[in-house]
Amino acid sequence: MKKYIIKKYQSEDAGIWNEFVANAKNATFLFHRDFMEYHKDRFNDFSLLVFDEKQNLKAILPANRVGETLFSHQGLTYGGLVFKYEVKFAEIIVVFKEILSFLYENAFLKLELKNIPTIYTSFPSDEMEYLLFILDAKKIRCDALSVIDLNEPIYFSQIRKRGIERGNTNKLVVKEENEFTSFWKELLIPNLKEKHNAKPVHSLQEIQILHSKFSRNIRQFNVYFENELVAGTTVFETKNVAHSQYISGLSKHNHLGGLDFLYHHLIKNVFADKKYFDFGISNENEGRNINSGLIYWKESLGARTIVQNFYTIDTKNYSNLENVLV
Repeated sequence: MKKYIIKKYQSEDAGIWNEFVANAKNATFLFHRDFMEYHKDRFNDFSLLVFDEKQNLKAILPANRVGETLFSHQGLTYGGLVFKYEVKFAEIIVVFKEILSFLYENAFLKLELKNIPTIYTSFPSDEMEYLLFILDAKKIRCDALSVIDLNEPIYFSQIRKRGIERGNTNKLVVKEENEFTSFWKELLIPNLKEKHNAKPVHSLQEIQILHSKFSRNIRQFNVYFENELVAGTTVFETKNVAHSQYISGLSKHNHLGGLDFLYHHLIKNVFADKKYFDFGISNENEGRNINSGLIYWKESLGARTIVQNFYTIDTKNYSNLENVLV
């Protein structure tokens, strides 16, 4: 009898899955099934649960299937294998080996992982980075995230300070609001269309549904000049991190200093008790290029770079994990 049992996620597992996520050392609300399933029609979910011989849930893997490849869920910003704090390195080796063996036996040739950035974990959780080295995994992408360490002094550039001063002079007002329609329709959708010929990852209806389920985690902040909406941001808040999921402003009102004023307020007041403020990536072309203007703006607010790595693994290499410990 195998020491671990791998099971494909079914809807009846939602309760035990969500309880596990709530107590994991390297998970956020994005792994909650209510978040994962807002776009379930777009993906062939093939998430996995790993139980020991006593039916204790030891690990989960949010994932979806495309042909012969299992993806660390493509509908999530980050993913990877999720554990509780109590699980130690030796057990993680065996669990990951069993997962790869299971995938190989079920005709999956590849596993693609996008690891969760270190700032989002509650405890050190780099075991997978080491095991991917042992498995001869190939790094296929590396994204650069612009992050402020809120435990250290924050240095705004002179140009950002002037923007903040203009915001004060123009008597801008920041409001946290529970509705997303104005920001989506007046700022976000038009700006993404004009600048990138793109749409938000989340439709207005989707973000409203997600907010109704995660009102403490998904927050909307708008900036007003004489009652006119001029800038805003949608923030995804987790235990350690405040992440700007969407940022947008009216270009004709850039001279007011709306975005500088807004982020000074968020960083110094609203999220001052967090460990990090994450502006997200400035990457284009699957990570190969950096939008210079975008990263310049983020760095001028005090952000510096951490990376998120993406890997592809041949499932047949599971045997590489058999003799790691000596």
